[in-house]
Amino acid sequence: MENFNEYLNQIEDPKQKEIMTTVFNFVDENFPDLEKVIKWNQPMYTHHGTYIIGFSRAKAHFSINPEAAGMKPFIERFDQNGYTYTENLFRIKWTQDTDFDLLKDMIQYNLEDKAEITTFWRHYK
Repeated sequence: MENFNEYLNQIEDPKQKEIMTTVFNFVDENFPDLEKVIKWNQPMYTHHGTYIIGFSRAKAHFSINPEAAGMKPFIERFDQNGYTYTENLFRIKWTQDTDFDLLKDMIQYNLEDKAEITTFWRHYK
């Protein structure tokens, strides 16, 4: 898969395709300096070679993965939105609204928190 368009073209459900397109367009418009890459068959955004945020989809939801450190400051907002989550990602059901302010805040947090990181993933000692 070379780009996000190929990823989107694989989505058969029109509603799911529309939602994912809207999410990607939002990120592109608000963070034009982010690089779009596909790794492990998942669309993700990077900056200066480091991972910022990634996406995946499933039958009942799509997931957003900002890494564990990028999740912690936003747990209360996941609960407020009714999103389920694990240590590394949160899920938005196809029937739920996407909190774009939350998405923007998470990306901004990761950009600031990872400004000096030169590896793809955060490494903890």
